[in-house]
Amino acid sequence: MVIVYLDRDGYYDANDTAGNHRIGLLDALYYSTVTLSTTGYGDITPLSGSARLINVLLITPLRIAFLALLIGTTLEVLATQGRYNFRVARWRRTMEHHTVVIGYGTKGRSAIALLAKNGVTKDHIVVVDPSPAGQNEANADGLTVVAGDATRREVLRRAGVARAKQVIITTDRDDSTVLATLNVRALNSNAYIVASVREENNVQLVRQSGADSVITSSSSVGRLIGLSSLSPALGEVMEDLLSAGEGLEVAERDLLVTEVGKEPQRLPDQVIAVLRDGEVFRYYDPAVTQLSRGDRLVVVRPSEELPWAPRPGTHGERTSDEED
Repeated sequence: MVIVYLDRDGYYDANDTAGNHRIGLLDALYYSTVTLSTTGYGDITPLSGSARLINVLLITPLRIAFLALLIGTTLEVLATQGRYNFRVARWRRTMEHHTVVIGYGTKGRSAIALLAKNGVTKDHIVVVDPSPAGQNEANADGLTVVAGDATRREVLRRAGVARAKQVIITTDRDDSTVLATLNVRALNSNAYIVASVREENNVQLVRQSGADSVITSSSSVGRLIGLSSLSPALGEVMEDLLSAGEGLEVAERDLLVTEVGKEPQRLPDQVIAVLRDGEVFRYYDPAVTQLSRGDRLVVVRPSEELPWAPRPGTHGERTSDEED
């Protein structure tokens, strides 16, 4: 623009109302803009040799550079968007039997941390969260994130809920939990749904909406506080059981071949329940006095594995449901 203005006498303005057809500062800016953008209306034209030489040596190369930048940027944006759409489409086709976690607050993060500790990889976890803060935190933790409200079926479809193995719902409001549970169950009749509610009187409502397990956060915290006030030691033990990665933990494992026919009380792990044919039996129930092939055990064990506490697959043991 400056160069054009300094050589303004070499340009002709066909629309100059003053009649001298000379260009001013605004005309120089206008000419430079329309020329570099290749618009070229033709109302201002170079007449002198110097003006035409400037157009040939300076403005034309700048115009070409502008076009190359514009086209390159456009192609890059289109290519990036195309790659992203391709990856998303491929992910949706291949992702199945994964875990969908709705809500990446304190409860959602804690649930994912426990899943990761028990062998669920991050590439099999999808987070659904409507808040930018939750989305950024989940992305920073290396998780796949679907932005949106989980009460909308389209958002759940994008998260692949129809092919998910389990869905964990940890919204901040019980009414949102009910709607999300209804939509998840409508999209997937087989997924195992775990939902968290704030108020205990909403537990039955969420169960009727399709949840397999409902956790009452406020009541659970209240009971823990009550236990701690009655017995500080008992409260400490219960908090230890609920804390992942340290002290004691509650775990579920397969029954080993060498444990078939034994009593739950005689195993090295502290058995507290036996899962048989889809039912949960307390370890003292007469129905599980002798353990059978296919049983699964709920045990209390140290967080760090010890030789006396065999975990299937760790020491090469055979589980009771494996073929002979």
